[in-house]
Amino acid sequence: MKILITGGAGYIGSQTITEVLKSTDWEIISIDNYSTSFERTYERITAITEKKIKYYNIDLKNLAETQQVFKENPDIKGIIHFAAHKWVGESVENPIKYYDNNLNSLLNILKCQKEFDVPYLIFSSSCSVYGNIDELPVTEGSTLSKSESPYAHTKQISERIIEGFIKTATEQKAIALRYFNPVGADMSGLNGEIQLVPNNLIPFVTQTAIGKNECLSVYGGDYDTRDGTCIRDYIHVTDIASAHILALKKLVENSEMPNYDVINLGTGQGVSVLEIIDAFEKVSGKKLNYTIGARREGDVESIYADNSKAKKILGWEPILNIEDMMLSAWKWEQNLATNNF
Repeated sequence: MKILITGGAGYIGSQTITEVLKSTDWEIISIDNYSTSFERTYERITAITEKKIKYYNIDLKNLAETQQVFKENPDIKGIIHFAAHKWVGESVENPIKYYDNNLNSLLNILKCQKEFDVPYLIFSSSCSVYGNIDELPVTEGSTLSKSESPYAHTKQISERIIEGFIKTATEQKAIALRYFNPVGADMSGLNGEIQLVPNNLIPFVTQTAIGKNECLSVYGGDYDTRDGTCIRDYIHVTDIASAHILALKKLVENSEMPNYDVINLGTGQGVSVLEIIDAFEKVSGKKLNYTIGARREGDVESIYADNSKAKKILGWEPILNIEDMMLSAWKWEQNLATNNF
């Protein structure tokens, strides 16, 4: 089976390619414009898997170039759509950039899915669609509150667009995977997330530990949580990648699957920022220099998943724990420093 992975040079996209190559015989086509990633990522995938894939340097907002990929690969059976801008803070500062990129790239993928009769789509969604939640854990039936950032709003809109598209489609099916906080790196330490300027917690932690940053700033210590810091459901990127493979397999192999569905991906356990710091210090043997500062606009206080639907429908179970997450992220940070990735 030939599949297209968009954003394949990115963090979760590249790990998904790695896991596909390790566990299936699928042929992969990747699209990325390297706006937040690097072409050399594919070399790292090859170093881990000893396999190469076909990839294109294309901006999905360009419909003609996107269509050309499908014309050159008429036997694509599934699309896993990761390509999107994803930084909460940047989306607050530049919302038009996010609406333009995230929505128009999706629209072009859907146009191509219909035009070239591609039956299956797995969409990279986010727990941010839930906004601030009063009842935890979050289930797929939880009310979608007002989004806390333009990024989150693009994911809400994207889900509605896909749902509407699938209702009018005759041959297509889709699953939106709402995942919580992907962290960590390939357990080999040879591939992970590159953030030249950190935008979320774990790169801040590892870059502070290795000396790229003098001090880690914890955004808010006065939340109504067990230690005053935000609580998130952190999940290893490898477990996230595996879920995408299982979701696509389920659509291919089970004709009884609904045409459109949403599924949470999380460990079901909330972890605070200070608990993340403690876990990192334990596995690395390093003490972090950090301060607790003001809250950051766009952040929700506490969120973690009910993952029972993923377990039941996909047969998915998160395997790697918080210490695996921190250890793999630290190994990756050290490789970044010594190998000029």
